[in-house]
Amino acid sequence: MTAHLASGTKVFDAAPVRGIWRVLNAPVDVLELMDTGAEGVIACVNDAGATFLAPIFDDLAGVVCLSGTPLSHIGIVSREYQVPCIMGSQLSGEVADGDAVELDCSGEIGVLRAAT
Repeated sequence: MTAHLASGTKVFDAAPVRGIWRVLNAPVDVLELMDTGAEGVIACVNDAGATFLAPIFDDLAGVVCLSGTPLSHIGIVSREYQVPCIMGSQLSGEVADGDAVELDCSGEIGVLRAAT
């Protein structure tokens, strides 16, 4: 069984996606990803109103937001771009930048697991 790392309110129904975990705290983190590429990244952000993801949103595999609801800015944009997203997420396991993870928005709640 894979490790359960986080859960939250899914923004919309979506099949599980796999990617590389990255915590993005500020615009400088996004600028770095613009240089190296954001494709396949599952981004973690604290602020549900984080507009700094805009330049890379359509490249992301998924988003885990530690605050907000599906009606928050991140939730609205994720629906528009069809990027799987969970909001108001509670981290329940250890996950580090670069870890392979799976974001599953196909059930009642959205779940982040370690990818195997």
